[in-house]
Amino acid sequence: MKPIKIITFIAFLAALSSIICGLILDIPSKQKLIGFGVTGLFLVVFPLFSYYRWKDKNVQDYMLTKENLDKMRENQRRSK
Repeated sequence: MKPIKIITFIAFLAALSSIICGLILDIPSKQKLIGFGVTGLFLVVFPLFSYYRWKDKNVQDYMLTKENLDKMRENQRRSK
């Protein structure tokens, strides 16, 4: 397993456990636990996951450029 995948998974488990503990436990700082969990998901886990999934991809393949639109039109003509 790649190190970034392990780090992302550990951060996800930490954020999820923080949210669950905040929902289950009856302590004065339960809203902070939920808030830290949600913040961790959006500021740590999501960017790490996005980087891991997109690091070896060519972004031009996913953009709507004139060439890609022409390819899509050609593929539609072939399928009819």
